[in-house]
Amino acid sequence: MSAVSTGFEKFRRGITHVVRPYPVTNLPQGRRLELPGRGETYITDSGPREAPTVFLLHSVTTTGLLCWYPVIPILNRDFRVITMDHRWHGRGIASDDFRLTDCADDVAAVADQLGIETFTAAGFSMGGGIAQLAWHRHRDRVDSLVLCSTGPYFSSIDPRQLEAEERLSRIFGRFERMMPTASDEKLDDWSRHPAIWGLRQFSTTKMSRYGAFGAAMAEFDSRPWLAEVAVPTSVVVSTRDRVVEPERQELLVAGIPDAERFDVDGGHACCVMGAERFIPEFTSAVRSVTRRRAAVG
Repeated sequence: MSAVSTGFEKFRRGITHVVRPYPVTNLPQGRRLELPGRGETYITDSGPREAPTVFLLHSVTTTGLLCWYPVIPILNRDFRVITMDHRWHGRGIASDDFRLTDCADDVAAVADQLGIETFTAAGFSMGGGIAQLAWHRHRDRVDSLVLCSTGPYFSSIDPRQLEAEERLSRIFGRFERMMPTASDEKLDDWSRHPAIWGLRQFSTTKMSRYGAFGAAMAEFDSRPWLAEVAVPTSVVVSTRDRVVEPERQELLVAGIPDAERFDVDGGHACCVMGAERFIPEFTSAVRSVTRRRAAVG
């Protein structure tokens, strides 16, 4: 799938979510958190403090809550759940540039600020790459992985594709000017219709940066060190994915020692549009790595 068609597919999915949204219920109250030497981001921290901790790392052009809101109330029964907005997304760090390695280091920095020693890194799409990098760069902190609708690489570094993504950024930039900027109060109000809440969340990330996001994701490639992953890992495969094709997701299953596979009959936005099928497989994937981690002490 070309960069242009992929970009419009993301836009189409966003519109579909507005028309047929999954209900928004029981979301935690978030807060802004200063990361010393890095900047300010937005997090939620919910669930039992004594329970195992799961960091939910979101996909490109979404936010921590917009990507993960269907699963948070379910996970909160048995896990401490952290979401955060990545750089340039939502209320994330307003840095000079965007790199996935910085996003991975931000995850460890949030854990530092919250006093969390080790955690499961669970990532969806781009967040799956960030989760892998978090393990690679902070191996003493990430004790398990759950990788959803993602792979060991994202796209070609073909200059023609990157140029197409830059063109797409300019197109989206025209729509961006028409999007209102929601206040924190409105962003945190999920009592309104889910479509209103979702559109407000979506509008906080500048789509004119799509080219920069694509360039950063094109630099990611975990294949040289994938076999070194030595923590319990679950791979959630979206079997009808047209953005990160299942064959690329399956490289994680084959490449990570003892990775366990969980299939979801859905497309690339199955975490929200298809949440009824995603939630049971994802929660099983999280519980699986938790059990395996406990079994090895």
